[in-house]
Amino acid sequence: MRVAGVGLSCIDLYENLNRSYPTGNSVDFVIHLSRLGVETSMVSVVGTDDYGRQMADVLRREGVDVSHLRVAEGRTAMFRMDLNGNDRVHKEKIEGVMARFALTEEDIEFIAGHDCVHTNFSGRVTGSLPVFKQRGLMTAFDFSTRVYKEVESALPHIDYAFFSYEKEDDFIKEYVAWAQRLGPRVVIATLGENGSLAYDGSRFYREGIVPAEVVNTVGAGDSFCAGFMYGIFQGRSIQDCLLGGAEVASKVVAKFEPY
Repeated sequence: MRVAGVGLSCIDLYENLNRSYPTGNSVDFVIHLSRLGVETSMVSVVGTDDYGRQMADVLRREGVDVSHLRVAEGRTAMFRMDLNGNDRVHKEKIEGVMARFALTEEDIEFIAGHDCVHTNFSGRVTGSLPVFKQRGLMTAFDFSTRVYKEVESALPHIDYAFFSYEKEDDFIKEYVAWAQRLGPRVVIATLGENGSLAYDGSRFYREGIVPAEVVNTVGAGDSFCAGFMYGIFQGRSIQDCLLGGAEVASKVVAKFEPY
């Protein structure tokens, strides 16, 4: 199994704490999968600053292929962050070189040599989703909290769709069922401290959290996606995949960094 993370790579900067780390939804995703023994790559762009070198160094150290992590003149993308208790707050997004990121034909051919691709809207590659599907790639897409926003055109090209919500209620149950009918094999909603919910077109699956002392919630969703998809790669049941996602996420929220 080869997995490509495609799109956003950035730095989370907590200026008040004098701390930062390389991240991005797909960056976190492939790092966790690499730690689980999966062969991974990251297709993205970083700047010519120290943060760009830090991103490449971290990915290499984690065993992620960075042969298609391009370097462009300018600043690496960044989020200025803060903590509200132990919950992360995004204060400002600085796109930097990600503002000009687009996949090349060479990138597409490289990605097509994988079995699965992970991305999100910030990855700036939604126009390539039909291509990924045509090339036979399994696609996992993190919609974050974007319920009903720009999702309808993307869902037919996705196999595993992940959303973030607060709790199980009639709205989210109806929503994941609606989303699944548009194409995905499974739609998953992570519900914070209320666990997770999944729907495969025939039934709902529910799983609680794995208790942990929460230090920082950043990366919880990305790590859950990695744990869930690792279960899929292993041929496990959806119920077991939900538990696997919860187990990986519980280890992440117990520390400051997202991996």
